[in-house]
Amino acid sequence: MLKKREYAAIGETAYTAETEAGLRVTVVSKPGFRKSMAFLAVNYGGADREFTLAGEPFRTPSGTAHFVEHRLFEVEGEANAMTTLSRRGANANAFTSPDMTAYYFECTDSFFENLRLLLKFVSTPYFTEEGVDRERAIIAQEIRMTEDDPEDAMYYAWLRCLYAAAPLRESVAGTVESIDEITAETLYTAHRAFYSPRNMALVVVGGQDPKKVLDMAGELMPETLAPMPVRKPPKPEGPKPLKMRTEREMDVGAPMFLAGAKTKSGLLGRDSVKFELTATLALSTVLGVASPLYRELYDAGLINETFGCDFENTAGYSQLSFGGETQKPEYVCMRVLEEAANLAAKGIDPAFFARRKKTALGAALRSAGSFENICYNVAAGGFSGYDYFGTVDILNTVTAEDVRAFLAEYMTVEKCAISIINKKG
Repeated sequence: MLKKREYAAIGETAYTAETEAGLRVTVVSKPGFRKSMAFLAVNYGGADREFTLAGEPFRTPSGTAHFVEHRLFEVEGEANAMTTLSRRGANANAFTSPDMTAYYFECTDSFFENLRLLLKFVSTPYFTEEGVDRERAIIAQEIRMTEDDPEDAMYYAWLRCLYAAAPLRESVAGTVESIDEITAETLYTAHRAFYSPRNMALVVVGGQDPKKVLDMAGELMPETLAPMPVRKPPKPEGPKPLKMRTEREMDVGAPMFLAGAKTKSGLLGRDSVKFELTATLALSTVLGVASPLYRELYDAGLINETFGCDFENTAGYSQLSFGGETQKPEYVCMRVLEEAANLAAKGIDPAFFARRKKTALGAALRSAGSFENICYNVAAGGFSGYDYFGTVDILNTVTAEDVRAFLAEYMTVEKCAISIINKKG
């Protein structure tokens, strides 16, 4: 049965239900909008390589989840699903992250025809060895392009400094060597294990009838009797990085760096959301475009518009990062950590913190204006045990002391690793 929830603070209305097969369905109502988006997410990503199914252990090669995503668009006896959706005027795509795979489209016409196709091709795999061999060459080319991209190379080198064994150390696409081990049987095993309605979520945003969406989902995503997989838990990592520094030369216009630290991992529900909001506020307090340090570094010509900061919480791991182009990577990194230490010791000016919080509130409200952001965050929240539309309420509970304590705990020299890309020569 559909449950209606109204969020007066952000002006949203959502209808939620669960099909008999266990698929979570959420329809975010947007009356009067011609455009609609459907987003079918699987609680399975590139980091889920080792698991047990019905008591039998499995270890899949790096890149398997991404490979499944590529091949699922192939429909037996029919045109490729992506081609069909595009022909109908839908803008369709998919992605694989460390902890989620998602398939989605947006359109103004033929919504339920497109939804029927989406539910069909995701739930009924068609993998052949010929198709796998053909796809392997395509994905291998993607991997080589990623390896040659300076930002990707810098990012993964940084993760390998932070972590000793976390699957985040490798791209979700895998390596050229790892995908060579993938067969049609590998893909069927992964699909059987993770593509169960109980392990998925459907989010629709637009002016569509919630009951019709729920009925179609119940019809096309039938109950599966297969047992749910038991993931291998993340390996514990120490608080300090495996290695403090990495450096290489590439074809870049200017030197660049990425630095940051591991933070608390394994949080779920409201605790996870509050920690992420605290981290985001902490980073913007130190290094946001309105911060004194950002203005100092920018006015001195040490950073430019590429400079920024981020917080990631994915697949049981979380980390903060900052960086961009600069002629003095190590100096800029140390200035950031010095400013963090200074704020941690002296505390944060209440007026400045209030402005940072107001800016964060505006960002949260703007995020709710994007169909794609709504879809992703509603699905991710469902998998992690929190209500995305309650983010604003949780943000209001974050204090300046929370931010000060975060800076003192994580933005320190001994916990920070840096990855530098220099110009060749």
